[in-house]
Amino acid sequence: MSGAFFPIFMVGLLGSVHCIGMCGGIVGAFTASTPTRRPFPVAVTVAGNQARALVLDNTLRILAYNIGRISSYMLAGALAGGLADGVRTLSGLSSFQIALYWLANLMLIALGLYLMDVWRGLVRLESLGALLWRRVQFLLKYLLPVDHLGKALALGGLWGWVPCGMVYSALLTAALSGSASGGALTMLAFGLGTLPMLLALGAFGARLRETMQIRSVRLIGGLVVLLFGVVGMLRAVHGVDIGWLAAFCLTPPGGGHP
Repeated sequence: MSGAFFPIFMVGLLGSVHCIGMCGGIVGAFTASTPTRRPFPVAVTVAGNQARALVLDNTLRILAYNIGRISSYMLAGALAGGLADGVRTLSGLSSFQIALYWLANLMLIALGLYLMDVWRGLVRLESLGALLWRRVQFLLKYLLPVDHLGKALALGGLWGWVPCGMVYSALLTAALSGSASGGALTMLAFGLGTLPMLLALGAFGARLRETMQIRSVRLIGGLVVLLFGVVGMLRAVHGVDIGWLAAFCLTPPGGGHP
């Protein structure tokens, strides 16, 4: 399912305007908790310049947070891919995978509408995930303030399980990968797509957050994600088999048969 890596990377990249609201607060906490007296030991070596040391502190913590976050995505992807492969193997039903293809593209359409703030049905799905999140949320009190790399890494790993419609969309694609390793790689591609926005958020903070909340920016990002889903469904229904089109679809031609 390597053909899905590019579209799922783009979904992460374009959909990361949603990450501003979901993860922006916690990324901002890194700056708020930057130590003012004693930086991390690695930062002490930066030419005795305290300001540069603190910037390095902040950067290292943001990187550690994102490594933890993407690692949790990969774990979830491995579980989704392995579970779906097991169900398909045991049942021997090709219709199971066909249903996943359709559902994955429908989720992309729903995500696009969500990003454009046209339809917020995914909020209901996120509310279901919140039931699980409430059971682990108490761990946050042990990880804040984020004053060393270990906490940042653990916080990222925990935050990766925050209920998010965009992550659920990506997990459906991971389930189509056919294996635990394929699911993990699919979610790695998705996580890398979200990475530029969250790294930039750590650098530019509130200014970037304001820009990403501009309606035209959200409309463009949401529209492109929606088109991924629409083209994938049209390709599945009508069997459109244009070589370059495969790079932008989660669904193969010919009715969704793998």
